[in-house]
Amino acid sequence: MNANNFPSGAFRDLRQWLTHLTSTGRLAVIRDNVQLKHQLAAIAKRLDGRQAVFFPKPGGHAIPVISGFMSRRAWIAEAMAVKESELLSSFRRAAENPIPWHEVPGSEAACQQVVHHDIDLQAALPIPTHSEFDSGPYITAGLVIARNPVTGIQNVSINRIQVNAKDRMAILILPRHLHAFYQEAEAHGQPLHVAVVIGADPLTLLASQAITPIDHDELEIAGALHGAPLAVVKCLTSEVRVPANAEIVIEGRLLPGVREPEGPFGEFPKYYSAKENREVIAVDAITHRTSPIFHTIVPAEMEHLLLGSIPREATLLSHLQRSFSGVLDVHLSMGGVGRYHLHVKFRKRREGEAKNLILCAFGAHYDIKQVTVVDEDVDVHDPEQVEWAVATRFQADRDLIVISGAQGSVLDPSTTVGNEPANGEAPAAYLQGISAKMGLDATKPMSYQGHVFTKVRVPGEDTVDLEAEIMAGVSMDWTDMTQVTAEAKTAS
Repeated sequence: MNANNFPSGAFRDLRQWLTHLTSTGRLAVIRDNVQLKHQLAAIAKRLDGRQAVFFPKPGGHAIPVISGFMSRRAWIAEAMAVKESELLSSFRRAAENPIPWHEVPGSEAACQQVVHHDIDLQAALPIPTHSEFDSGPYITAGLVIARNPVTGIQNVSINRIQVNAKDRMAILILPRHLHAFYQEAEAHGQPLHVAVVIGADPLTLLASQAITPIDHDELEIAGALHGAPLAVVKCLTSEVRVPANAEIVIEGRLLPGVREPEGPFGEFPKYYSAKENREVIAVDAITHRTSPIFHTIVPAEMEHLLLGSIPREATLLSHLQRSFSGVLDVHLSMGGVGRYHLHVKFRKRREGEAKNLILCAFGAHYDIKQVTVVDEDVDVHDPEQVEWAVATRFQADRDLIVISGAQGSVLDPSTTVGNEPANGEAPAAYLQGISAKMGLDATKPMSYQGHVFTKVRVPGEDTVDLEAEIMAGVSMDWTDMTQVTAEAKTAS
């Protein structure tokens, strides 16, 4: 650990992390010429959470593809050089203590070793088509970096990007910081310069998903996670700064007043979002390492869900603990696609407090749709334990909170409401992202008789030394109820 108590960041770029995964048997190398349309994603999905997957020549392309290298919670903690139990606190500490980046000249930036100004995106890069009804090839692991047109401070996000032509891409921009930057530029008839960074190191990828106020550069959080300033380089066609050790950078402009079709696309809720007219990036240049690696995230699988959920969990934990000191841990469940269902471990001090906590959680992020509060004897990362708490400590007529008509996620298909369409036409009134919220107080009462709410346990169950108690190599002969050793079996 360094002087700021941050991890010393052993993995400065993607290749160091992939070397580590290879040395520990967690990377599978796939045969050449796997098809970029569907087949690559199918293989990566089958190995999701077990091994990262490396495709040396997908579709005959000279640039290889990597997927799934952040698909387990324990792997992310390992990349941060912390215990899994310290994951949220370490990320939170980095987010609250960012380290400004360090700019290097282009001659020292690996990501600018090769430059292309004659743009043909699909010829230059192995861009997969993932899901069955996706409308085309998508960049799914690109860090979109832009500068606030007013302050010059950068924002980093991951957005889905559909390749529409040789040098044009349609992008989904949700109503967050990038959207605010683009609105400001568009209002003045100006393009917004952006860079799409593909193949960043694990900690920079994670930092990109931090939930921060506007004008907080996530690359500075990446520096804090590394324990040292992140090396960045200025783009060739704009003032945007990008991680110098990245694999690939696409430089371009979000065009004012231009929209083109994007979608359908299989999103993280495991449903397709509809075809809509979206903002457009005109590509000006592509730069990359001499022999680059293209990173793709298979939508709605563990790498996708974890990269989004862990930074959110850290932010939610910090937010809730400011008002409720009894909050001990939080978890966005994978069944809730890492966004919608929040489990909170809570040391309750008075009746009614858990319900106030539920209301606070709903205000913390509009994506949250369901909050379950449990006692400190329940592991919020174990869905079976959370379900047990609901089954035995919750009664719907007194412990349920329902809030209707609230803001929710526009990517949740159940939030769509509108008048019934006539003759196959679109609804006359159409709203998306209108959600009901449900809170479950699954905490036991503060006082109760006897052991009615005491969790059953056996003394010594956590400390018994099974290796010392089990006789190795001994089995039973059930005909005469005698013990038989391995040596005796061999002799007979």
